[in-house]
Amino acid sequence: MMRQITDTILMVRPVGFRMNEQTAVNNYFQTKLEGDDINEIATQEFDIFVEKLRYVGVNVVVVDDVPEDDTPDSIFPNNWVSFHENGQVALFPMFAENRRKERRLEYFAELEEAGFKITDIVDYTIAEEDDVFLEGTGSLILDRVNQKAYCAISPRADEELLIEFCEDFEFTPVIFNSYQTVGDKRLPIYHTNVMMCIADEFAVICLDTIDDKKERKNVVKHLKMDGKEIISITEQQMHEFAGNMLQVQGAEGKKYLVMSARAHRSLTDEQVKSIEKHCEILSSEIQTIETCGGGSARCMMAEVFLPKA
Repeated sequence: MMRQITDTILMVRPVGFRMNEQTAVNNYFQTKLEGDDINEIATQEFDIFVEKLRYVGVNVVVVDDVPEDDTPDSIFPNNWVSFHENGQVALFPMFAENRRKERRLEYFAELEEAGFKITDIVDYTIAEEDDVFLEGTGSLILDRVNQKAYCAISPRADEELLIEFCEDFEFTPVIFNSYQTVGDKRLPIYHTNVMMCIADEFAVICLDTIDDKKERKNVVKHLKMDGKEIISITEQQMHEFAGNMLQVQGAEGKKYLVMSARAHRSLTDEQVKSIEKHCEILSSEIQTIETCGGGSARCMMAEVFLPKA
C-alpha cells in the first residue's frame, strides 16, 4: 500500500534568498522587499520552521545551498525533485534559468548517508531545451494512495510532459485550468500547490479558481470518489497561502498539517475544526520568505518517500 504522507522531508537552507526577477514574470504572489538583511531574516524564519518540525518528531534533512550559484529560490526544492517509494527520483525542468542550478545531485548522497536507497533517476530536464516545463510537486499534487496527479496547466506545467510523467510513475492525470485575478484579468496560477493540498483523508482546495464548471466538477468528482473531505477556501485565503499546505507525520505516527502562520490566520474557525478532525495544525511565521519568494510552507518541503537501504 502506498503512503500519502511521510515523516521525512528535505529542506534547503538559503544563502542568497531574495525576490527572483526571473520567476516574477508569472508568479503574481511575489513582492520585492528593500533591505540588505533579506537573506538573514529568511534564514531565521527557515531555522525556526525546521526546529518546530523536528520538535514534533519530523525527520528533517537540511542541506546547505552554495552562494556562488546565485539561486535565490533554492529554499523551494520541491519544484525540481520528487522522491518515490520504489526508490526512483524524478528531476524536473524549470521555467527560470537561474532555478535550474538548484538541481544539486550531491544532496542525494546526503539522503543515502541518512539511510535511504535510490535505485533510479528519471530525468525530464532535457525538456528545457524546448521550453517545456513541469515544476515537480509545485505543478503536481500527488494522491499517492489513489495514484492520481492533479495538475493546473500553466507556463510551468506542460500537459504532454505531465502525461509522460504519469505514464512513467503510474499515475492517472486529473487536468484542469486554474486562474487568479490580477488587476482586471484572469491569469493562470503558476503552481497547482498554491490552490490545492491533498492529505490522507481530506483536501484543501480553492475551487473558485477553476473557472470552467466541467473541470471543477471533474476535480470534485475525483476527490469524492476517493473519500476525501473537501475543505474549500476562498481566493482571498489562497492569496494568504492557505492552499499551500502539506501533511506530514511526526513522532509515534502523529499527523500534522503544516502551513505558514499567515495561512493559519486566514482560516475560519469552521475550516480549522474541519482540519483538526483529521490532524493537528503546525504553523510557523515565514512572512519574508512568502513575500519575496511567492511560495510558502509546502514549497519549502520536498517529501522523501524513498525506501530504507
